[in-house]
Amino acid sequence: MRIDAHQHFWSYKAAEYDWIDESMTRLRRDFLPSDLEPELRQKGFDGSIAVQARQSLEETNWLLKLAAGSPRILGVVGWVDLRSPDVRKQLENLRGETKLVGVRHIAQSEPDERFLLQAEFLRGIAMLEGFGLTYDILIYPRHLAVAAEFVQRFPQQRFVLDHLAKPLIKKRIEEPWKSDLRELAKWPNVFCKLSGMVTEADWGSWKAEDFRSYLDAAFEYFGAERLMIGSDWPVCTVAGSYSAVMNIVMEYLRKFPGEVADAVLGGNAQRFWRLAAG
Repeated sequence: MRIDAHQHFWSYKAAEYDWIDESMTRLRRDFLPSDLEPELRQKGFDGSIAVQARQSLEETNWLLKLAAGSPRILGVVGWVDLRSPDVRKQLENLRGETKLVGVRHIAQSEPDERFLLQAEFLRGIAMLEGFGLTYDILIYPRHLAVAAEFVQRFPQQRFVLDHLAKPLIKKRIEEPWKSDLRELAKWPNVFCKLSGMVTEADWGSWKAEDFRSYLDAAFEYFGAERLMIGSDWPVCTVAGSYSAVMNIVMEYLRKFPGEVADAVLGGNAQRFWRLAAG
């Protein structure tokens, strides 16, 4: 099974997506399962994991409703208020949603650089394993050292790092991103999504080789058994088509045995989120 491990849907309202600025005007419209399906089909992917873009329970429930009506949406990474005193109740209310596979918080935007280590947040994270849910780590390179401290507190919790922590590809800066990524990858319960790279590069003139050293580092530190391809569609379309973006990783994988490609293109995602075979 081939799985796009990271994409988004939204019904566009300017007030709710204020991060879509003038440089991203092409994103100022609805993006729904019917828009993604032909892209998946054209690249030979069986389905995707839909990831939250707004921090609200309304968003989570909306994504789950979309997933209920679309067999191509294999799982949803939603949002719950992990800092709330009633987070357990929020999780209990979602327990019957079989397509809810994980949760995410937009930690990269929090003013506290050590947000992941706040006591209230840690209390919420501690509940996820009991509900069978994963956690997506969305951060910038400067947060990687904190993330390593964070994950070591929860050795049984399944974590996945989104977008390789958004390395500074356009500026060709690799350190301390590489060193800090290596430390985070030492924890075997942490996976990594090969996604979101084009938006960290030069949108108008990136080339496949721009990403090679970053992919080399990911494969060296995590190993092929903990990496998964993701498009970050539709955000990625500001810098390239769905096909072009997915080809970055798919072409890179040509130098590996077929079983490695199978793992990165879907097998690892299926195992990480415990998805039924298609």
